[in-house]
Order: sequence, then C-alpha cells, then structure tokens
Amino acid sequence: QVQLVESGGGLVQAGGSLRLSCAASTRAFGNYALGWFRQAPGKEREFVAAIHWSGTTTYYADSVKGRFTISRDDAKNTVYLQMNSLKPEDTAVYHCAAVRGYSNYTVANGYDYWGQGTQVTVSS
Repeated sequence: QVQLVESGGGLVQAGGSLRLSCAASTRAFGNYALGWFRQAPGKEREFVAAIHWSGTTTYYADSVKGRFTISRDDAKNTVYLQMNSLKPEDTAVYHCAAVRGYSNYTVANGYDYWGQGTQVTVSS
C-alpha cells in the first residue's frame, strides 16, 4: 500500500505561480510512475501531467503545456508540479496518483494509488 500526501495548494491571483508537492510512503518510489489530476466542482477528474518511473519522460495535458512542469526527487520520495501563469480555469482540487511500472499514464484508471488532494484557487 502506498500513501500519497499532497501539499502546496492555496489561493493565488491569475498570472501567479504555485508549486505542489506529493510525498509517497514507499521505499520503492523509483519503480512508480506519478501523475497529477485535477477536479473542478461539477466536472470530471482530468489528467494534468505525469512522469515516467525512470524520470526520463513526461506527459502533459494540452491545457497546461508550457505552463506546468512535473518533476520528481526520488531521494525525497516526492513528485512536484510547478504551476506558472495560472488562470482562473486552473481552479480545482489537485490529486497526485501512483502506479508501479507500465500503464496508461494519462487516464485516471491507469493508477492504483491516490492522494486526498489539495485545493488550488486562482482568482481573476
């Protein structure tokens, strides 16, 4: 069982930046691919970004490409999501997710473990 705990959410003005963190409770962190998803009120959970277990490949939703960057620090068992040029439409609860090995990293059912989420609110 892997526990994921997100942090770093908050309220920011449009155009601002936030960095989300997700800490994982596993000694095999390097074997897991990590993803970020978000869910706004009344909407389905949507893919944001993912990083391969090797750290060599990243994936982004078109809506965040060029603004968000996903990275991982295996020594700290942590994955990050740097969010720049934030827009009001980025407002959502952001969840991190983990899956061991190969999977479809851009869909929610490709992951086995989920965090509780952290709220990001972008004001206009």
